[in-house]
Amino acid sequence: MRFQVLGPLAVRAAEPGRSTLTPRAAKLRVVLATLLVRRGEIVSVAGLIDELWGDRPPRTAKTTLQVYVSQLRKRLFGGAPGTGTLETRMPGYLLQVDPEQLDLSAFESLHARGREAMEDRDWDRAADRQRRALALWRGPLLSDTPHGALLGTAATRLAELRTSALEQRIRAELHQGRHHDLVGELQGLTAEFPLREEFHAHLMVALYRTGRQAEALRAFAALRRTLVEELAIEPGRALQELHRRILAADETLLGPPEAPVVLTEAPQTAPGTAPVRLPDRVADELPPPEPLFTGRTAALDALGAELAAGAGGCVLVTGGPGTGKTALALAAAHAAGFPDGRVLVECGAEGAPRDEAPLLTEVLRRCGATGTLPEHGAELAALLRTLTAGRRLLFVLDGADRAELILPVCAAAPGSVVLATSRRSPAGVEGRTLRLGELDPAEARELLLAARRAQQGPEASGGAPDPAVLDRIVRRCGALPGALRAAAGLLPLHPHWDADRLAERLRAEDTRLGLLRRGSARFARSLESAYGTAADPAGFRLLGLLPPGPFTVPAAAALFGSGPGAAEDRLGALLAEGLLTTVPAAAPGGARFRLPEALRLLALERLRAEDEAPVLRAATGRLCDHLSARLAAAYRGGGPERAAHPDLVRLLERAHDLGLWAPVVRLAEALTPSFEEQADWGPWREGHTRALDAARRAGDRRAEARLRRSLGDLAWQRRGHTAARAHYAAALALARGVPDAEETGRCLAGLAELSLDAGGFTEAARLLDLALAASGDGGRGRYEARRVGALLALDRGRPEAAERHFAECLRLAAALGEPRLEAYARRCLAGVRDAPGSPGGLELRPGVWRLRPAH
Repeated sequence: MRFQVLGPLAVRAAEPGRSTLTPRAAKLRVVLATLLVRRGEIVSVAGLIDELWGDRPPRTAKTTLQVYVSQLRKRLFGGAPGTGTLETRMPGYLLQVDPEQLDLSAFESLHARGREAMEDRDWDRAADRQRRALALWRGPLLSDTPHGALLGTAATRLAELRTSALEQRIRAELHQGRHHDLVGELQGLTAEFPLREEFHAHLMVALYRTGRQAEALRAFAALRRTLVEELAIEPGRALQELHRRILAADETLLGPPEAPVVLTEAPQTAPGTAPVRLPDRVADELPPPEPLFTGRTAALDALGAELAAGAGGCVLVTGGPGTGKTALALAAAHAAGFPDGRVLVECGAEGAPRDEAPLLTEVLRRCGATGTLPEHGAELAALLRTLTAGRRLLFVLDGADRAELILPVCAAAPGSVVLATSRRSPAGVEGRTLRLGELDPAEARELLLAARRAQQGPEASGGAPDPAVLDRIVRRCGALPGALRAAAGLLPLHPHWDADRLAERLRAEDTRLGLLRRGSARFARSLESAYGTAADPAGFRLLGLLPPGPFTVPAAAALFGSGPGAAEDRLGALLAEGLLTTVPAAAPGGARFRLPEALRLLALERLRAEDEAPVLRAATGRLCDHLSARLAAAYRGGGPERAAHPDLVRLLERAHDLGLWAPVVRLAEALTPSFEEQADWGPWREGHTRALDAARRAGDRRAEARLRRSLGDLAWQRRGHTAARAHYAAALALARGVPDAEETGRCLAGLAELSLDAGGFTEAARLLDLALAASGDGGRGRYEARRVGALLALDRGRPEAAERHFAECLRLAAALGEPRLEAYARRCLAGVRDAPGSPGGLELRPGVWRLRPAH
């Protein structure tokens, strides 16, 4: 039996005259071809199923595969001599065939023996063996058979091995003096392989030896132009030296043919140095995978598919610090099938290579090269090309944040795959890019639980944590894998902590980052590295003033004190460095950005440490005023914006600490409608207490009156009538002293409502008359007096009077341009008109209700 895979799949009987035994069914050909390419190895059932059906296997995949294997056994591997054996071996199948039965085995053997002859400088035998090896090819590998991940990988590796055999055959024939015969073939090969310097060098030598010096020089110029335009690199040192010798009409290049120029031969060893030796097999140099790697299912599947695609080139995994780039890359690398070798080079560590020559030196050392390596990048690249010829390796370049740390490896190992991790997408690097961000909530909880079990063991104190507690931890860590591992890393340092205690300790912003640093030195280094290499550290620091969550370009422009265009450019630079992320816009009109939580805390920490007080004061003031204007505009547009009150109150408190009295007052007052609508009593009290102090310090008695009255509204909502009365009375005195007619009317209306609540109808009516007299013909004070008048009329059983009051409220709200108050008045009018005497709920103020007994 003879099997052929170097071209269309073919199976032929050894006896002459027998017809072909090649399976016709495509699925049978896939199984047979995969087993032949991986002969002598166990091919897993999962791998074969993936090769047959990809990511959509049928439910009966295993049974169907067993049928295919059974058919192959009956037809081809029946146990007769010379047919090979197909065995079931866990976790799959093992095909054994004699080397002389398979053209692929013959090719690999002839190629290896030809390479040995080259090393012995036996040019005739080397050329003959490589010619015989190449003659076995009848087209691309398995050209009539569908390729999945396994066959695609094999096709890439063997195509590179075929090219290597071709290059060695030409080199040997140049040694034989056959330059006249080789010119045409080399011109075709340089067009087919435009970046392979060996073919260009052989063409230049062949042209020069046939008396075509000018064409040889043009060949070099064309190659150089291609390399500079496509890769921004110069030709290798050896090729440049060849160009110089041709330019100088060096007669030694004309002969004797026994000593031609060879780019990949090692240079002469200098005294006191050791000769370079490249390994026969590249060791598997990957560190173990991250033990706590959890989640990222979709990203891992996508990355695995890219690595298994069979193509060379580069795959980029990008994302900010703490997103788990290295953990994902290692997980995918360990799962990928690269039998020729896998190598990790740490490019981001202290003392790591930062330029081409040190990088290639480190790569070669990791691959197992020994001896004194050359110092120049071109010579090192030539060695790496020699080492990777005919192999498909995986190079994991961790922390490769510049093109200079990626492109040299891609150029020197075109048949291999470079998997690079980086915070940014380096300019000039073409390849598939996978960008990481925050984990989704379910994956974040799963990672946190896994890290907790690893740190505290299965007997972790307290049993299974409350999911709500886990969510608080996840939120305070920004759902970043690195931060979550750091949080779990605190548990062994504090054995008495449970999940609730951990969540509570992470609550305070001022100490959270310090705790996470203690939990993981690696996470701390990643943050410091990101900040240390930032192109715009000042801009990054200012963004730390922002409340958590998405923000817009105008908010950043306010912080930076610049126009929107300049701010967008600065944000774009930080985004490219992985220090920002983007989030979908809630509405048309511009992009929204997010500063990951750990980076926000880092930015705020560095801002306080590095920036002078005037810078901090000016930026904080601009931000408060921007947010105040945005909240006010949202209120005028139809209702209060749903604000993250605790975060905005923290900003207000920082502004207060900086003595920014006016911005503090404006922000607190802009938040008031939202506080009222959402009944967010805690932040309302904290923010207004600070703002009241700021108004006093600024001597702004009008603002002091408004804030005291708002605190009275808060106390009224909480049914604290004594406190509400004190606030309204103090605010009334301030408003009369200014004087401020509108606030006077609002304070009197508030006191009237308190009297109404206590059943004092007569006192309420008296106060309302005073409120109407103080407020004049319009304004918010008159609106509030009419509103309370309507409530008084309803309590007295006079729905017609209440209707008149609410109609006046509607007119006043429209004149004020207050959609929220206008909507309230419409609801109340409709309620009075539709069911004037019915029991049920009564809306006292917008969004504030009480039950009303039936009359």
